[in-house]
Amino acid sequence: MRHALFSLALTFLAIAAQSAAGFEVEERHWIGPQDGTPLRVISTTDTEILAPLIKSYLLQNPGVAVDYTVANSSEVMKAVLEGEERFDIALSSAMDLQTRLANDGFTLPHRSAATALIPEWGEWRSHVFAFSLEPASIVLSASAFAGAGVPRTRQDLIALLRAQPERFRGRVGTYDVSVSGLGYLFATQDARTAEAYWRLMEVLGSLEPQLHCCSASMIERVASGELLVAYNVLGSYARARQDLAGKIVVVDPEDYTNLMMRSAVLLKGGSHPELARMFADHLISAAWSQPPAADYPFSKPPVAFVDSASPKRPIQLGPGLLVYQDAEKRRRFMAEWFSAVRKK
Repeated sequence: MRHALFSLALTFLAIAAQSAAGFEVEERHWIGPQDGTPLRVISTTDTEILAPLIKSYLLQNPGVAVDYTVANSSEVMKAVLEGEERFDIALSSAMDLQTRLANDGFTLPHRSAATALIPEWGEWRSHVFAFSLEPASIVLSASAFAGAGVPRTRQDLIALLRAQPERFRGRVGTYDVSVSGLGYLFATQDARTAEAYWRLMEVLGSLEPQLHCCSASMIERVASGELLVAYNVLGSYARARQDLAGKIVVVDPEDYTNLMMRSAVLLKGGSHPELARMFADHLISAAWSQPPAADYPFSKPPVAFVDSASPKRPIQLGPGLLVYQDAEKRRRFMAEWFSAVRKK
């Protein structure tokens, strides 16, 4: 587990994290009655984050339990495509991978009163359903930047790192795009948006960056002082760490901020498709009702599409996300990225 879970009034059993059926598990929990009918969920979202919504779902559905498995986005994809285990629903921050699952025929369509609440830009072909809108942020060490100017744009960050290379050498971090599906999504969206991204990667690469699997590890290392700067961290996770509020500074870049939509897809071959539909509706209703549900764990998503002049830019669901899922394009992007970031 990445950090401590709070208690639930329902049975909450931790199952040892392990490599299972060909994919790597970070957490696994049985939530609800031990003899309950199991809804099998595979997710990139930490159990702690969704626990309140899981609890309210179970209270509305007596006799049901949630078998909740957490893995990184690449491992979620592997579990669905190659794993021996069958899941009912997949929740992921990697919008491109969720779109690929839907496009390649691994998902079920769903329409309901809940899905009708989602703005047109928050769902795709009645197969992919957004239930959050979260920024790709820069996380800084509060002590390192106390009394100093905080970089507010990528150009600010580039200028700072170039001016003080010895200060930042070995103390900057970002996602390892070969491991993290979300990191790959953020990187490819950055590359499509601005040339400044590649300049920033070149500068990071000259400073012996630490590459990470997930936002949580970067946030904790910034808080400890091991890292001074972490780029493209999931801002919602950083802001949720109230225990670290005095140790980190979270910046949504003012030149542009990519907004990821955490999404749900119903999986073919699951044992309990109706329970999966009800769970998806529960997440969707919590997010898109006005106001959002009291136990909704993320920042309130805007109902209206963000204005094009705003630096806040939702990543668009749809076939455009599949461009960098093409094997040859992915190979070329990875080669260019590692050429920039890994100098040795």
